Amino acid sequence: MFSLKNSRYKLTIAYDGTNYCGWQVQNTGPSIQAFVQQALLTALRHPTDLSGSGRTDSGVHARGQTAHFDTPNLIDPQRLLFSLNGLLPPDIRITSLEPASDTFHARYSAKQKTYHYHIHLDPVADPILAPYRYHLFDQIDRKKLAEGTKLFLGTHDFTSFANDAHRGCAAHDPIRTLSQFDLIEQPGGVRLELTSDGFLYKMVRNLVGTLIEVGRGKIKPEQVAGIIAAKDRSKAGKAVPPHGLFLMQVHY
Repeated sequence: MFSLKNSRYKLTIAYDGTNYCGWQVQNTGPSIQAFVQQALLTALRHPTDLSGSGRTDSGVHARGQTAHFDTPNLIDPQRLLFSLNGLLPPDIRITSLEPASDTFHARYSAKQKTYHYHIHLDPVADPILAPYRYHLFDQIDRKKLAEGTKLFLGTHDFTSFANDAHRGCAAHDPIRTLSQFDLIEQPGGVRLELTSDGFLYKMVRNLVGTLIEVGRGKIKPEQVAGIIAAKDRSKAGKAVPPHGLFLMQVHY
């Protein structure tokens, strides 16, 4: 059966990004978006334009990626959810599928995003968690890490923490408000929780990399304001690896 017009649906998607080139369809390898679009095509029997909340890089994971699609079909969301998960590989799962208003847009309606970054600090890596934790082998001052997070909070031009700062959204609007940057102790290490009204390309990984240099004592706390003001990527720390990063929630 068909309705008289398209209906819009919101997906929440969790995935292990290890074997993918990222969320967005690319020519460099398999993407999460491509697999979900193919599953929708099979289940709905028509092509869909699947719009996500934003890209995640190769190797980055998600528990709360969101996307939306339109369909003229009259569907049972719960049945479609189970059908899609039956078609998807086991490292990608739709965790919810619900009707959305015609004005909802997974990207443009988003108000904030929350990411978590996991760091393993014990001398010996945990082989079970190793694909999802960045293992630091040198000594890190946890107090400096915790205190250092506060130095990045607020509304700033985050060009110093953006790769390809002269392209895309970073080129025309690099101003972002980082409202949360917390360090949470967890078994074997720490978890960094970051929330912002938007993140520039690789901004989270560059912020965490710079914070680690503060924890190592290679960047003094009083230097952070100057790094932000410099608007120069070369002044900040190196990006941490992608496998410790999770997109946790998109806030609407």
